[in-house]
Amino acid sequence: MATLIAACGLDCAQCESYLATQSNDLLMLEAIVEKWSKEYNASGLTVDNVQCDGCMTAGRKVGHCSECKIRLCAIERGFENCSACPDYACEQLTAFFQMVPPARVNLEALRTG
Repeated sequence: MATLIAACGLDCAQCESYLATQSNDLLMLEAIVEKWSKEYNASGLTVDNVQCDGCMTAGRKVGHCSECKIRLCAIERGFENCSACPDYACEQLTAFFQMVPPARVNLEALRTG
């Protein structure tokens, strides 16, 4: 499976929302709404709220991705993701890595690759 690394290092191509959106799987999108509504205590989610084309694309974004400060910083600086940033592992990104260690692994692989 191909990778689609977000600014923060998450692999969008492995996200259930991205996969369901790209395959136009309405049943899966409805299941994601139900699951995330419970997991994130997010009443009011709809199928439209969970559709995503990848955070660094011009298309649809799921939830927080459209306002993510890490993503917005990368766009402002002209980077596809944070691996190329001269301020790599800034405070904001390091805090994110604490919550999602695989994101660091993905970005480190791009930095050394």
